[in-house]
Amino acid sequence: MSELFGTLPDGTPVHRWTLQRAGVRVRVLSYGGIVQSVEVPDRAGRVAGVVLGFPDLDGYLARPEPYLGALVGRYANRIAGGRFPLDGRTYALEANNGPNSLHGGVRGFDKRVWDVSPVEHGVRLSRVSPRGEEGFPGRLAVSATYALLESGALRIAYEAVTDAPTVVNLTNHSYFNLAGSGDAAGHELRLAASRYTPVDADLIPAGGPREVSGTRFDFRAARKVTSGYDHNFVLDKGVTDTPVEVAELHDPASGRVLTVATTEPGLQLYTGDHLGEPFAPGDGVALETQHFPDSPNRPEFPTTVLRPGEVFRSETVYAFGTR
Repeated sequence: MSELFGTLPDGTPVHRWTLQRAGVRVRVLSYGGIVQSVEVPDRAGRVAGVVLGFPDLDGYLARPEPYLGALVGRYANRIAGGRFPLDGRTYALEANNGPNSLHGGVRGFDKRVWDVSPVEHGVRLSRVSPRGEEGFPGRLAVSATYALLESGALRIAYEAVTDAPTVVNLTNHSYFNLAGSGDAAGHELRLAASRYTPVDADLIPAGGPREVSGTRFDFRAARKVTSGYDHNFVLDKGVTDTPVEVAELHDPASGRVLTVATTEPGLQLYTGDHLGEPFAPGDGVALETQHFPDSPNRPEFPTTVLRPGEVFRSETVYAFGTR
């Protein structure tokens, strides 16, 4: 089911699609591929929204930087210096995070209107990113399918093809608050990650992955999430053909549980320390499944290069329950 959600300043309409199955309701926007809301019950059956979102289009246009619920690309996370080499040529990107490129640049996928078509229990978003958009090489045809599984889990499956060598790294940037309101300070997190990538002052990887043992980055056993995280965790499973469970977020007060399964090798944990009005720092926790930051400049990291004739595929499943 779709409805008009608003109109961009240039007159382009933005629609909202509602998906509902197994007691879960999800709303998706054609603008930015944004997951505007996810509503699920708590252990007593009380339904509340568990992702941060704005009630109208103006909110997203006025406050784009949190990337609330957005489909992020062409390259999720940071590329150092806004530059990377590929096949003997260096490509200069639009810098929008100091000297670095962040989440696809000044006008990434999160600020584009996508074509939307219905599929079984979901919608398929698609667009063509032209050669040179934000400085990236190649004409990239992209799709993202959002569907509710029989259990009520939200599955997001990405595909992309290119006509020239390029780099691709896609994710969803939802901030979860399983309490339904207030901050997420009481949430407990478990991650299947024995290593993480340390970062410098600009949040660019500094050196290689390090062991989490004995550090505040050790979430192998569930514990409370505090502030101060905007880091990539190296998932123990690596790249997989099918989604493998890698994370669990639990709100003891409501009983709500979120489990995350993915094909991706990394997960960026961001504790929302810079969220602004109408939210406050710590109001949501982002669990961004993706490849590692600055991979185009780090050949030792899992590759993000996509070549003609290949198909980029990535899948993440967000499952909701209680205990």
